[in-house]
Amino acid sequence: MGGKLFLVPTPIGNLEDMTFRAVRILKEADIILAEDTRTSAPLLKHFGIDKKAYSHHQHNEHKATSEIIRFLNEGKNVALISDAGTPAISDPGFFLVREVLKNDLPVECLPGATAFVPALVNSGLPTDAFVFEGFLPVKKGRQTRLKKLADEERTIVLYESPHRLLKTLEEFAQFFGEERQASVSRELTKMYEETVRGTLTEIKSHFENNILKGEFVICVAGKEETKKEKRSYEKD
Repeated sequence: MGGKLFLVPTPIGNLEDMTFRAVRILKEADIILAEDTRTSAPLLKHFGIDKKAYSHHQHNEHKATSEIIRFLNEGKNVALISDAGTPAISDPGFFLVREVLKNDLPVECLPGATAFVPALVNSGLPTDAFVFEGFLPVKKGRQTRLKKLADEERTIVLYESPHRLLKTLEEFAQFFGEERQASVSRELTKMYEETVRGTLTEIKSHFENNILKGEFVICVAGKEETKKEKRSYEKD
């Protein structure tokens, strides 16, 4: 019988968000794969997991996957962790999961930390239907994507880096309208966690006057929600 690939979420900031099950799986796994072993080493040490982690990131995952499948076929259990959050969500892991499934081997993803869920719930925007975009293209295809998202009726959730945040908010205001409601969360679960809500223009103004640090999650109201708010305002 072959082994199993476990996708193990790790805290996005607060170490108390690590689950008991995640710790057990990592302790029991024959092999631990990590996006960056320098980041994972302190985490493993903190939870008493005395095992070496092997690098598995976007630059080597195609080459390493065949060897991982060999380990699984030999009956070894493999656990994959990313630097923070759930593997394969804007992190390495999708390719490995797909190839493992192609080889009729089992994959199990544990529930756990991921940044966009608390950011969405905190935003105050509709959560019954939403679209997760991850990171927008940096250059090629960016404007095409923005034009398409401008007509999206569901809440839009994206990740963004500090050095591109202001540019992205400016583009959103240009394509979606300056009065579109949005929310930006940063440093989720950490000491300086912050969520800023308002129009795209208001949020951009806030971050123009504050230090840009940490990882950012942007939530933007869908086009239909904006229409509802406008109708409600006109009715009042």
